[in-house]
Amino acid sequence: MASLKTRIFDKARELGFCAWGIARADSAPEAGQRLREWIAAGHHGDMGWIEDRADQRATPAGLWPDARSVIALGMSYAPAHDPLALAGARNRGRISVYAQGTDYHKVVKKALKAMGRWLADEAGCELKVFVDTAPVMEKPLAAAAGVGWQGKHSNLLNREHGSWLFLGIIYTTLDLEPDPAAEPHCGSCTRCIDACPTAAIVAPNLVDARRCISYLTIEQAGPIPVEFREAIGNRIYGCDDCLAVCPWNRFARAAQANRAFHARPELVAPALADLLALDDRAFRELFSGSPIKRIGVDRMIRNCLVAAGNSGDKTLIEAVRPHLASGNPVIAEAAGWAIARLDA
Repeated sequence: MASLKTRIFDKARELGFCAWGIARADSAPEAGQRLREWIAAGHHGDMGWIEDRADQRATPAGLWPDARSVIALGMSYAPAHDPLALAGARNRGRISVYAQGTDYHKVVKKALKAMGRWLADEAGCELKVFVDTAPVMEKPLAAAAGVGWQGKHSNLLNREHGSWLFLGIIYTTLDLEPDPAAEPHCGSCTRCIDACPTAAIVAPNLVDARRCISYLTIEQAGPIPVEFREAIGNRIYGCDDCLAVCPWNRFARAAQANRAFHARPELVAPALADLLALDDRAFRELFSGSPIKRIGVDRMIRNCLVAAGNSGDKTLIEAVRPHLASGNPVIAEAAGWAIARLDA
């Protein structure tokens, strides 16, 4: 088994992963209790799919009772540019680093499937692979496997790769030797908490999704609450602020990032006026192969209208005005709000 473990990690490196570790399937029992408390407090917002499958998410056994070991893998998407550089470019939209390249679901899942085929041939085991969309607690399991620790922003932190890691998880029937869990190295630092524009990190390791810009611009289907609109600034898909200010990200090197995640030039600093002119077809073409595609054109237009209203750029009024007549009341309301701000 020791030899197999070494070969697993060698294969992970070959497939483009940069961090790895192994945990027992029952190694993070406290994660399930924290999840239930988080849901009970309403911090999950409208993400009913989390609540609906909470029992399966709480522990690997809840999803697959035969699981004995968890292989946690990380793939770097460290950016080559400062994620905060566009903060002052008010007529440009800011897109979260993770969404500026190829959809990570496809890239990581492809590598995990290759790892799974190899491992099944090598060890004759059963296994299941997961990337983000299944009821799996990737971050607590990766922490239990020693890949990193959960920072005060709740994201996984690795001493070499910072927080710029996509996580992949493999459940297997193999009894593999576990790695020691990672020790936290945040100390007294609170930069991520202090940097959050909407005070969504309500306590260390506790995020209220209802206040989080990533939730508001991606998961929220209805209107964005007015109380958060100004704080959103020019962010039109996600937010990197709590990650970008983390001192551990100084050690992350863009050269180690998977090339598939390198930013597409047209997604680094898109003009709000251009985005506001998108129809459904143009939206799908622009964001083909991107995780952004799943939110649909209406949600993107809503986000861009909020950003336009925050821009102070009166030339954007003409790009906003056509949306006043939208058949979608969420868009029409956001357009009216934006014009009122720009005309003020």
